[in-house]
Amino acid sequence: MTTTVLTPGSTHAAERASGTSRRWQLAGLGAGVAGIGSIVGSSLSGAVYEDRIAGDAVAITDRLAEMTSQIMFFHTATMVSCALLVVFAAGLQRDLRQRLGSDSLLPQVASYGLLLTAVALLMGGALTTEFVFGVADPDQIVPEVAVFFGHWIGTVPWLWGGAGLTGLVVAIAALRHRSYSRFVGWTSVVLGGLAALFFVSPLQYMAGMVGPIWLTIFALALLRSRPRVAEES
Repeated sequence: MTTTVLTPGSTHAAERASGTSRRWQLAGLGAGVAGIGSIVGSSLSGAVYEDRIAGDAVAITDRLAEMTSQIMFFHTATMVSCALLVVFAAGLQRDLRQRLGSDSLLPQVASYGLLLTAVALLMGGALTTEFVFGVADPDQIVPEVAVFFGHWIGTVPWLWGGAGLTGLVVAIAALRHRSYSRFVGWTSVVLGGLAALFFVSPLQYMAGMVGPIWLTIFALALLRSRPRVAEES
């Protein structure tokens, strides 16, 4: 009788995890697609950025009142992405621990980056209920406050810089430890690096243009690939 011992860094452990944990990878794909939807919905709700009414709080409030469907789409996509990111963060942390070993700090950094993004998404949609109905009734809202709401949803849910940190971790895992494909590694260098660069710049919101795309590509690559285990360093 032969007994096989599964260690955190073994191929058997990675294969076992992959076979039973495809749902977290699907959660990542869903979070990425919903994240793209969130950015699109936010862009479609950008009354405060329309040149013809710029600086006119009353006109902006009236325009927002015409965008309630877009705002609700934005809110729903943002909250779906937020919830699925938490699931994906937990799965990715476990996957990286099995590939890199329990002593590595990289799995925790990767999960924290995604959780930072989830918090940004949660806060990005936090004011929707207060304003999506309020803008439809001018007597119930101060126009200048509605303008603030427009800037809020046009900035906060775009803060995907934390996902950029995760992307850099994945790049290290792929290119240094060979835990993922080189395609994943270089994609993470480019898109994750851009998101992380925006993260520390005054243009933080620009991370929303690359973070969800990186996540979608990475999740698809995970779903299409077989587990690979890094060489011990």
